[in-house]
Amino acid sequence: MKLGAFSISLSVKNLSASKDFYEKLGFTKFHGDEEQKWVILQNGETNIGLFEGMFPQNMLTFNPGWDQNAQNIDDFEDVRDIQKSLQDAGLALDATAEDGEGPASIVLTDPDGNPVLIDQHR
Repeated sequence: MKLGAFSISLSVKNLSASKDFYEKLGFTKFHGDEEQKWVILQNGETNIGLFEGMFPQNMLTFNPGWDQNAQNIDDFEDVRDIQKSLQDAGLALDATAEDGEGPASIVLTDPDGNPVLIDQHR
């Protein structure tokens, strides 16, 4: 299964304070809109998303169709195919993608209660 780019999405209390903290660890702003209360930070191949007030808890995020620099990759597995594979494997999904093409996302929860977002942007 090709899940695409990986990042951790952190639900933060104060975007500015969190951004400052991770910048001191060597991360730099890669994408985002601080007025909308979210940024993506990068350090090498490691991406961290900071989201203030958007999600109830931290989650693992995968982006089919993207590499770690949010660049399109040609050979990727559509989120709807990933969804079918997960359901065929007996996993329950918390949110599913509708039939079709293009952007869509699914959410499932691991055995320890961590949400996993598979978010396809293309």
